[in-house]
Amino acid sequence: MSGRVSAVSKGLDEHVRHSPEVAVQDPGQLIPVVRSTALARCNPLTKIAVALILMVGALLSIDLVSAGVVLLAAVLALPATGLDLVAAAKRLWFLPAGALLAAWGTALLAEKTGDVVVDFGPILFTTGSLAAAAAIFVRALALAIPLIVLASTIDPRDLADALIQHLRLPEVVVVSVLAASRLLGLLVSEWQVLAMARRARGVAGGSLLRRTGSLFSGVFVLLVVSIRRATTLAMAMEGRAFGRPGRTWRRRSKFAVRDVVAVLLSLAVCAVAIGAAHMLGVWNPIIG
Repeated sequence: MSGRVSAVSKGLDEHVRHSPEVAVQDPGQLIPVVRSTALARCNPLTKIAVALILMVGALLSIDLVSAGVVLLAAVLALPATGLDLVAAAKRLWFLPAGALLAAWGTALLAEKTGDVVVDFGPILFTTGSLAAAAAIFVRALALAIPLIVLASTIDPRDLADALIQHLRLPEVVVVSVLAASRLLGLLVSEWQVLAMARRARGVAGGSLLRRTGSLFSGVFVLLVVSIRRATTLAMAMEGRAFGRPGRTWRRRSKFAVRDVVAVLLSLAVCAVAIGAAHMLGVWNPIIG
């Protein structure tokens, strides 16, 4: 009987994992995953490796070509991530805004070489400073987009399994961090409910002194609730033998052919970016 139950449970788990349509697993996720793709099903460690490789391709040199190649590859690969692209465009607006601010500062402070483009009081832009600003703008996007996009496709549970089973990190530490990250959204919700309850009872308004006292009392209540939940969670982890030798895992973290393909493609993009910058004579290494 137990064998049949185990087989049914395994079949359901495989059906959910390989279903072409997946639901949002984490309400606090920056960008929701709307469909399952080969890249989305890659091992979390593979996704981290891909993001780091692409970041290296854009980080080694401050030029427009190498960063542009990495950024172009990241943008073209967005449909393969399975993310909601409309939600990504709405929620990642701060990336180009931050990159634009970095570019503006670079254009103002960079060495003034080449022809003068803008000369208005303290603002002086030359072709050299604008080229440096453009390189910084593209470089900032090339560094941020792969990391944020790939991180949005990582299930925290899969990441914890991979860290423990492949990198042999301590189970108690990894699972504790996983549980803490999963409970952050719950803490925010509880704080909102607590604030609404205090306002309904008439103890949250009034003068600045009264509001300050209400804030500290709310934080104390939230701290007590968090300690109680942490105690319950610690007892549950102890009962499930976390950190004990010989513990088995229901979810196995595995590598597949798609993981190798993803790493090879990222290495190819990195090599093309560096090679293109050298061929066009714009390679400007950050060291040396």
